[in-house]
Amino acid sequence: MKIAEMHIDPCSLSKEDPTWRFALAANPMTEGWAVSITAEDGTTGYGYASSMPHYGAPLASVKGNLEGFSEILIGHDSRRIAEIMTALDHKVVGNNQAKAAIDCALHGLLARRLGVPLCDLFGGACREDFPSLRILAIKSPKDMAASARTLMDKGVRHFKIKVHGDVEEDVARVGAIREEVGKDAFLTIDANQSYTPKNAIRAINRMADFGIDLAEQPVPARDLEGLKMVTQSVSVPIEADEAADSLDQVMALVRMRAVDAISLKITKLGGLRNTIAAARICEAGNVRYRIGAHVGSRLIAAHAMHMAATLPGIWYACELTEFDRLLDDPFEGIEVDNGTLHLTDAPGCGVSPRSDSAIALAHQAG
Repeated sequence: MKIAEMHIDPCSLSKEDPTWRFALAANPMTEGWAVSITAEDGTTGYGYASSMPHYGAPLASVKGNLEGFSEILIGHDSRRIAEIMTALDHKVVGNNQAKAAIDCALHGLLARRLGVPLCDLFGGACREDFPSLRILAIKSPKDMAASARTLMDKGVRHFKIKVHGDVEEDVARVGAIREEVGKDAFLTIDANQSYTPKNAIRAINRMADFGIDLAEQPVPARDLEGLKMVTQSVSVPIEADEAADSLDQVMALVRMRAVDAISLKITKLGGLRNTIAAARICEAGNVRYRIGAHVGSRLIAAHAMHMAATLPGIWYACELTEFDRLLDDPFEGIEVDNGTLHLTDAPGCGVSPRSDSAIALAHQAG
C-alpha cells in the first residue's frame, strides 16, 4: 500500500509552568512537529518530532529534514518500514528526532490498517500499567518540595529531581524533597551533564543518605571515562542519557561498563526499531535500561508506552507522563489515572488528533 500524502504541522505546547527549567535550558514552550502519513486506502499514521537543541536538533532543522524526507516517502510502500528508514539514514546523518517521527507514523499506520494495538507489532504486551515518574524542575529546595507534594496528591510516587551542578544547593534540594514526600516515595536525580566527575561523586555520595535510586547523566556526555569513574565510585546506580544518543554510543557504554543503566528514548535513537535494538544491546551486556523522558504531545508518550509494554527488561519507572504538564495538546486518547498510565488496546497507538484541533481541521479542509 503506497504512501499518498505526508503532512507536517506545528505541535508546540505551552508549559503549565512557564518558568520550568533544567540545567541545559529554559523555555516556556515544548516545541515540535506532528507528522501525518496517509496511504492510498486513507489509513493515516501519526508521529511526533521533538525539537531538542541540546541533541543538535533545533526546531527549524527538524522541519527541514522532515520536508526532505517526503521525496523518499511519497509513492513508497508504507509496509516496507526497514527499507524506508535505511533510505532516510543514507539521506541524512543524524537528526534522529525527525527520523523518529517517520518511524512512529509508519508503524502506527501499519497497526491501524491491521486493526491491532501498536505493541502487537513487536511481540505483544508484557505489562499494561505504568507508574508515573514526574520531573521536578529546578527551583529553590522549598519550591521543589512543594511541587513534589502537589504531584503526590495526584498519585505520583516516583520523582526525578533536576539539579544543576552546585553541590550544596543540589543536596539541599534532595533533602527538602525527601522530607516532604516521606520514605515511601522513590527519588532519582538528573544533572544533565552539569557536574565534573569529582563533584558528581561528592554530590551523589551525600544524596545517597536521602535514599536516591539512580543518578542520571552526572557529567558531560562525551566524557565516558569520567562517567565510568563516577559509576565505580558511588553506590547509587548511574544512568546515561545524553551520552546514549545513538546505537553506537549505547554499544560503547555497554562495552566499557561505563554505567549501570541507560535511559532509552525513541526521539534520540531515531524510532521504535532502533530503541528496541538498544534495549537488546543492554540486555546482552547486562546493563539495565528504562524508557526516559518523552516530553511533548500525548502522541509520543503513547508510542513510547506501547514500545515499553513489549520490553520485559525495564527495571525502573518510565517517564511517559510529562504531557500532563503541557497545555493545548492537539492529540487525545490517553490520560494519567491516579499516577498511572494504562495501555490502550485501540488500533495503532490509541492516540489521534482531537476533532477540534488545527491538525484535524486542516486535513479535513485538504
